[in-house]
Order: sequence, then C-alpha cells, then structure tokens
Amino acid sequence: MSFTRREFLKTSAMTVVATAMGAEDAVGQSADRAPLRQLQYSEVQLTGGPFAEQYFALKAHYLSLSNDRLVKVYRQRAGLPAPGDDMGGWYDRDGFVPGHGLGQYISGMARMGATTGDDACHIKAHDLVEGFAATLGAQNVSILRPETNLWTCYTVDKHLVGLLDAGTLSKVPGTTDLLNRVFEGAKSLLPAQGRDRIGKKDPPYDETYIMPENLFAASEATGNPAFREYAVRYLLDREFFDRLARKEDPFPGQHAYSHAIALSSGGKAYLSLGDVKYRDAMRHAFRLLTMTQQFSSGGWGPNETFITPHRGELYASLSTTVDHFETPCGAYAATKLARYLLRTGVPQDTAYADNLERVLFNTILGVKRPDSEGRYPYYSTYSPYTDKVYYKQKWPCCSGTLVQTVADYPLNIYFGADDGLYVTLYTPSRVQTQIKDVAVVLTQETQYPVDDHVMLIVNPSREATFALHLRIPGWLQRPATIRVNGKVETANASAGTFYALRRRWKAGDRVELMLPQEFRTESIDDRNPDVVALMRGPVQYVALNIPAVEAHAKLPLPSNLKAAGPQAYTERYAGRDAVFVPLYRIDNERYTSYFYRG
Repeated sequence: MSFTRREFLKTSAMTVVATAMGAEDAVGQSADRAPLRQLQYSEVQLTGGPFAEQYFALKAHYLSLSNDRLVKVYRQRAGLPAPGDDMGGWYDRDGFVPGHGLGQYISGMARMGATTGDDACHIKAHDLVEGFAATLGAQNVSILRPETNLWTCYTVDKHLVGLLDAGTLSKVPGTTDLLNRVFEGAKSLLPAQGRDRIGKKDPPYDETYIMPENLFAASEATGNPAFREYAVRYLLDREFFDRLARKEDPFPGQHAYSHAIALSSGGKAYLSLGDVKYRDAMRHAFRLLTMTQQFSSGGWGPNETFITPHRGELYASLSTTVDHFETPCGAYAATKLARYLLRTGVPQDTAYADNLERVLFNTILGVKRPDSEGRYPYYSTYSPYTDKVYYKQKWPCCSGTLVQTVADYPLNIYFGADDGLYVTLYTPSRVQTQIKDVAVVLTQETQYPVDDHVMLIVNPSREATFALHLRIPGWLQRPATIRVNGKVETANASAGTFYALRRRWKAGDRVELMLPQEFRTESIDDRNPDVVALMRGPVQYVALNIPAVEAHAKLPLPSNLKAAGPQAYTERYAGRDAVFVPLYRIDNERYTSYFYRG
C-alpha cells in the first residue's frame, strides 16, 4: 500500500471521468435484467436546494473526523501504536461493535469524492484504507476477534463496501489484494451457512443475509469465485425470498432494517444470477412495505420490528414507543431498494420513484445534524409533542449509513435508458451523460417542493433525437402542465406516469413542468382511518408546539389551512392557531405528526 500523496493525487484526478460504479452495479450485466442504467456518481452534481445543503454540510463533517481516532481501535487490536483519543460509544475496543463504521466512512468519502471531484475526499479514503491495511497482520484478522465481536458478518460487510468504493471511486491502489486478505482472515469466523435473525434482540445478532450484495461485487472486482460462493450461500431464500416470490408476507415480527437491506442483496442476486425469483421478491416486498408497514413519512419498523398488518399496530405504536423508524439505516435500505426496482424493469408507473421521493424528503433529509462528540441521529419519532434527539450512545450504526445515504443523493435523480433519460427526482442539479452517441448536459432549476415549477435546460453536444421521461407523480390531484420553449406540450399529463417527451433537441432547449401540489391526508392504518398525517405533494407537514394533552382534538384537515409564508400554514386547532411546517424543516421545535380528522 505504499503510495506517495503526489502519485495518489495523479491517479484520483482521473476519477471524475473514469467508469466508477458502486457495489450495486454488476460487471457485464445483461441489458434485459437492467433496462435502466444507474448513472455514475461523477455524472450528476447537486447544485442547490435542501438536499445539496445537507450533502455539503455532512461532507464537511465527515472530512473533519480524525483519521487517527477512526483507526485507533484497529491499531489497538493489532498491538500497534494508537495515537488519538478514544471514539467512545459503540466504536471502541470495549464497545458494542468495535470499529464497525470504518468501511462506511471510507465508502461515503469515496462516493462524495467521485461526485464532487474533491481530492480531499479521495485522500481521506486513501489514508483510512492505508491505516486499516497496516493493522491486518499476518493472519489478516484486524478488528475481528471471536471472543469479543458478536458482529463478524456485519463488520466484514462494511469492510468490503469501503474497499470496493475506495478502489473503484477513489482509485486507491491495492484494494483488490485487501479484499482477498480481509475475506481470508474472516473465513474461520464466518458461519458455514446463512441464517436468519428473529426480532430486534434475539440471538444470533449477526446477519449473514445482509452480505451477498457486497460479496457478489467483491467477486466481480477480484475475480475470486469464493466471494460469489458465499454470496449464494448467504442468500436468505427459504425464509425470505422464496416466500416473497410466492407473494407471501414474511415481514411480521422480523427485524426491520436488516431484512429491508437484504432486499438489496436480492437485487444484486437478480443482476448477477439472472433468477427472476429475486426480482419478483423485491417487487412484492415493496408492495408489502408501502401498503402494510409504512408510516406517511416513508418510515417503518417501530421498535425496529415489522408489525402485523390489519391490527392497528402502527397507530398503537404512537403511544407505546418513541422509536418509530431507524432513520439513516432504514432510509439507506429504502432508497437502495427503490433504485434496484427502477433499474430492473421499464417503469410502468411512478410508484417506486414516488416512494423514493417520500423517503428522501421526510426521513433522511430531516435528521438531526451530528455533533462533534460522536452523537448521531438514529430514530425518528411520530408520537405527539415530540422532538428530534440524538441516539443515547455515541457512534451508532446510523453514523455509517448516514454518510452513505446522503452520498447517494445524486444516484436518485436520473436514470439512463436506451432511448434517453428518466428524470425521477426534482431538485437543483446537473447531469452530464451520454445518450446514444451524443454528450448531453441537462440542468435542473427549481425551488420544488416550496413551489410547483421545475425548469430543465437541455444542452446536447449536437442536435439529437431522444426522450426525456418526466415523472408525473401519483399524488397529483390536478394534471401537470409541460411546456417546451414556452409552448404547451400538454396540459393533461396523467398522474402516476412517466411522460415521454421525445423530440429533436438542440442546445438551450427549455422544458417547464408545473406540478400542482395540494394538501391531502393519509390514514395511519386501515384500523384507524381517522388518524391522519397531513401531506402536500411528497412532503409531510407537522404541527409545531401542540401539547400532547391537546393532540386528540379533531381537525377538518385539510380544508381550513391558510398560507402563512413559504411552506408554513395555519389551522385552528384546539382553540389556537396551529402552525404546520414540513417535517424535514424541524430542528429543535416540538412537533406532532398525526391528527384526528374531524
């Protein structure tokens, strides 16, 4: 791993134009398995809006973390000098999962570096990999110790994704060798066969079934068939994928996040093996999650456990727990699932993209920003008169998925297709990609969802014919309007479809899209239809500073709402004028998410 800083910078400078794909992407996958193409990190940049604001704030946060502190527990386990303060919480030598997040921090930095072209991100990924590599020792075991680490599979999985992204996105040298070494060092500790995890706390804690996605990717990156063998071995077929493919429901009582992220292993298995069982399982899982498990925010799994449908358990959880959604982890699973679903079939409607948007705006975008002491967001709470808090222990699992989920924002906005480009998310951004044999730059200007207007500016390198597939959200209550260069293309674009705008494009062509957002309510579950969340477009609105004792007052939502400013509305509630704002804009205020409809 010896590599000078100058040599490394020369290599990483090519990352922006290199073919640099993450672990979700198969080598040589057939187009019939993935008719839509997930764009490279380097092809899309965020140029403004709330997602960009959070993205760049968290980029700075993770860049500022001390490398010595991050690698300290690894050096301690290896018997090497270990400068720097202890991390504390989950991460330390005596913590719940020692050193668990290192691979995710490397992954997040590599992904952000690939999108922004910032050498600082690539250098950090390089230095952390180098520090990690020095701790492997002759037996290649590093942090893993069977007598103290109950999470071998979990930790190895994070090592794999960090090394994969460092190698492909940051061009860190030697990662192929390190992948093989990490795997060899872990083999004696890995279970011979996959196994399920039941509930939140029942052993075995470790989760073999989360590993196949990165094991398949490691096999592709290294050419080592042993990774693929273990990937197939660890797929949770009998208990999970087979049942989902038969349109059964395996979710009730299961640990929520680990089974949701296992669906990404199903997506990767479909791309790698071609077995339609995994594609069909993902599709049925999405229907179950969104129709029977999901809060209006897009979150699920109160107390980290999937509920039994049709018993009113989502409503009951409002008064029995404050741990309603494991947010950074759950959002990582939900957004990855949506991208696999979008890629593995030509979209027949906008359901996958609509839910992707819902999850992004109402869960991950709204988390509390981490502090400098290792305190991170973990759970979202939907109980009355609540607030956003940090997790009780420092450096939890969500500190790793937070940076990965946000680093993936650029992947959610556009998808490539043989005939053009799909626009799946509306946010200020720029995509530079190849459509057929033409270089195309598309710029998106908008204040959505503050207002309803989206502008797309198309700049092909030469005149060319292709399609822009524009998402017309399923939540629209009035038709969308599309204009091209000021002329109406359609004033009646159907909700829940991708409108194919196919024409000969020239530099400077402008597409204007009007998406009229109106308020509506959504019931928490089928047993409690009059307990509702307030939605406007993709965004959940909550009431500020309504005491819990007043939370049962009935409201005629949404009929009497009055605008009080951008994304602020008032309604007479429990004898006062209540103020409603987006959940993602809540910082330190107390808020109420569900209301009784009058």
